[in-house]
Amino acid sequence: MLRNLKYITSSHRSETRKVAIGEILHSLFIAAPSGILLVIIWELFSETPDKARIWSVVGLMAVMLVIQFFVASKSMVRSNIWVYDLSTRLRIGLGNRIQKFSLGFFKQKDPGEIASIVLQDVANFEGIFGHSVGNLASAAFGTVVLSVFLFIYDWRLALCLLAALPLVYPFLWLVDYLGRKLFQKQIVARNMVGARFLEYVQGIRHLKSYGLTGERNKEVDNSFDDLRKKSIRMEALPGPVVVTTTIIFEICFLAMVALGLYYLNGNSITIPVLITFLIMGYNLYNPLKVVMVEYLTLRYMNESLNRIIDVMETPTMEAEKDELPAWYDIAFENVSFGYQERLTVRNLDFIIPEKSMLALVGHSGSGKTTIASLIARFWDVSQGSIKIGGVDIRHIRQDKFYKLISEVFQEVYLFDDTIYNNIRIGKPGATDEEIGLAADRAQCREFISELPDGMNTRAGEGGSKLSGGQKQRISIARALLKDAPIVLLDEATASLDPENEIYIQKAIQELVRSKTVVVIAHKLATIRNADRIIVLQEGRIAESGRHEELLQRRGIYRRMWDIQAEAGGWKV
Repeated sequence: MLRNLKYITSSHRSETRKVAIGEILHSLFIAAPSGILLVIIWELFSETPDKARIWSVVGLMAVMLVIQFFVASKSMVRSNIWVYDLSTRLRIGLGNRIQKFSLGFFKQKDPGEIASIVLQDVANFEGIFGHSVGNLASAAFGTVVLSVFLFIYDWRLALCLLAALPLVYPFLWLVDYLGRKLFQKQIVARNMVGARFLEYVQGIRHLKSYGLTGERNKEVDNSFDDLRKKSIRMEALPGPVVVTTTIIFEICFLAMVALGLYYLNGNSITIPVLITFLIMGYNLYNPLKVVMVEYLTLRYMNESLNRIIDVMETPTMEAEKDELPAWYDIAFENVSFGYQERLTVRNLDFIIPEKSMLALVGHSGSGKTTIASLIARFWDVSQGSIKIGGVDIRHIRQDKFYKLISEVFQEVYLFDDTIYNNIRIGKPGATDEEIGLAADRAQCREFISELPDGMNTRAGEGGSKLSGGQKQRISIARALLKDAPIVLLDEATASLDPENEIYIQKAIQELVRSKTVVVIAHKLATIRNADRIIVLQEGRIAESGRHEELLQRRGIYRRMWDIQAEAGGWKV
């Protein structure tokens, strides 16, 4: 746990050092009065007690209590601010790192689990450590200070009290063993609840249409019930073991009392020494007992830290070099790539000249979208390289790389913000005139003028308040505003009605002018004028050429063209 805390606080060492010093001082002022109290005890048992000395010690204790109040209040405020600042920076750091991961990270982890790490795991650290840091400091430093006092008076009784520490260790090991298993199961159940509930809410439209809201609700109920059971087990099984450690402290204290009486009968110690240990014994154990009771929550916090650090140490796609292309042709050089050791594209070699259009066609699963994703560097190639302007895209910093590419996909996501701000995503510093011009060129002006608040109309979550064609045009307006030299189009008109398709085609013509364009299309009529068409089959290039050339070869492309031409004449 200390190693994890050191990792988490490594970038904020100065503030961490100040908080640690404050908590140590606080612990010192808690422990010191107990040590000073011993002076009073010794004076009271002397033959001629020095009342002036006793009152001076009492005055010193009063002064220390006042100082303790100010030190405690200041250290508490500082430690709380430090924990909340650290948590905020941790969440921002996680967010910044997650956006640099490949899509493989998001394929392996459920969205609910990622959100759980950023929100709940950081909240666990924030809440638990924020309230335990003082107790930890008291247990560590306060115990050392009091132990020094006790050893000065009688090392034998001091060892008897401290013998409790090695005796509780096997029980703590057992708590660790149980905790690791139970915590992981509880976290899995917690993530499952989030995933099931999110799935239920997102699919509510389809569940209602099929009358399955009750059936799927049972799955949500079952996941909540499973979380309840695992949470109870997490608390109930290790709990008695932790309680046993506090009993060991009591037993060692009684053993010290018995030993002290034995030494007293043998005149090996004096009454003041025994009284000192009777008073100090409980003060020695009190901070340790508090930490032992909190031990489970601290171990649970550590499990959260493990998950946070696992994300922080996951390799990103950040470039080690900082190169930038001077021109914008795209070259695939012996590129192979696969998901989970299964290759989806194999040994691809082709060049897309600058300011030309390449069309990718093929049956589902042939590798079209994979190629577009590799160009956009959502994934890194397994073999070979992809170069833009002669520069390997792995050598271009991500913040600079994504300025080179605009994407328009079949599935468009709009944020729950105004249409104005959704378009401005393409260029955050754009002027009103630039945003208006992009909307006009994307054929958005007509439908925007009919909305109640025009450009200031909120799009709804995911663009739920707009039609598919409207969302598509806004996404093209974004891309026009960005004005990147490379454009990726993935089935941009696949599911649109004829009227919207005309609007989108006009908008796309504006978008791709003087750009390097890669387009994926099932409607072959939309790519007749492409400079080059690549036909993919099982991840390989089966055919390549212009539209007329491919028709004359009477291969895969010709069969696809004939099938679409025949389907175009179907009537219902």
